[in-house]
Amino acid sequence: MNIQLKPNTQLVGLIFAVIPQKTATLYPQYTTTLHAWFLDKVRLFNPELSAFLHDAESKPFTISGFAGEIATSKGTLQLVAGKTYHWRITAFSQTVVDWMRDWLSELSPIINLRYSPLEIQSIAFSLPPTTYSQLYQTEIEKTLTLSFTSPTSFRRKGHHFPLPLPVNVFHSYLRRWQEFSGIPIDDEAGFLTWIDESVIITRHQLESVKVAAGKQGKVTGFIGSIEYSLTNNAYQKPEFVQLFFTLGKFAPYCGTGHKTPFGLGQTSLGWSMPPTALETLLHQTILAKRIEELTTILMANQKRKGGERATNVCQTRATILARQERGESLIDIAADLDMPYQTVKTYVKLARRVLNMGNETADARSVE
Repeated sequence: MNIQLKPNTQLVGLIFAVIPQKTATLYPQYTTTLHAWFLDKVRLFNPELSAFLHDAESKPFTISGFAGEIATSKGTLQLVAGKTYHWRITAFSQTVVDWMRDWLSELSPIINLRYSPLEIQSIAFSLPPTTYSQLYQTEIEKTLTLSFTSPTSFRRKGHHFPLPLPVNVFHSYLRRWQEFSGIPIDDEAGFLTWIDESVIITRHQLESVKVAAGKQGKVTGFIGSIEYSLTNNAYQKPEFVQLFFTLGKFAPYCGTGHKTPFGLGQTSLGWSMPPTALETLLHQTILAKRIEELTTILMANQKRKGGERATNVCQTRATILARQERGESLIDIAADLDMPYQTVKTYVKLARRVLNMGNETADARSVE
């Protein structure tokens, strides 16, 4: 595992080649387990950093799902023993990269996940180690092409917004840049206005998807590729042109949109879409649909229907029940959702009670 990170490195991407020691079922939200494993490793070396990464609204790292030959059996995803899979982690703050340097020096050859131990075959750079100052020297080109290789979405007025409009995309990058680069952009509002007026979409190949993602609930997002270019008038602001291409180069490190530490918003330069991602998306979509169905049923039987809390509680209960229906244990679900086991057990009982009441009512109507 000969990976060397220089002391001044602020951004880096790593790709792990791993081999499962046994064939194992993957549930559609399996990236929550990868997320939890990663934070636990941070905790062993730096408890304060782990607590920050757990609680911070904006987190300076991303993780991907597994890329490789993910099999299907009886409607479930499977990692196949002996096959090689690839998993990516990026970091874009000095503090996280410094931790990563220490971690890599003592890294165990086995990643112990609950569904299967993974033997690390190799680690390489998926994105070159660099600094924000070096990134700011990005060359100006005619166009910028980005591919969103996992479901990508933004939060807008309390809802998911599944379109890569330039102002949404670059606001996402700028927010992370402002928080972690140490090179503040003074005219943030002016830059976003310039983006709205100056960036045009010259081609795209996008598809909308609704998937189960993060610790609970569902996300409506998009996957695919898009090409941006600039109007002639855009070049009257050369400092904004430079920032535009710099943030485009920043995108693969920081990801796009929200829930990037849970595998969403994976972004690459150029025009591409890994075919293996589509099968995983199908299963995530099936789970998301079931969570949506259960949430609707639970909300219809909720005494206090108004307010965000009632919606969140019903969605959490729906997520737990939907995942249990797919064969997951409540112990594993509790660990992923970072909830007490007894709370999860109570939630699923209450959800099943509502579901059974609905079925009994339907049976009674059919008899009448």
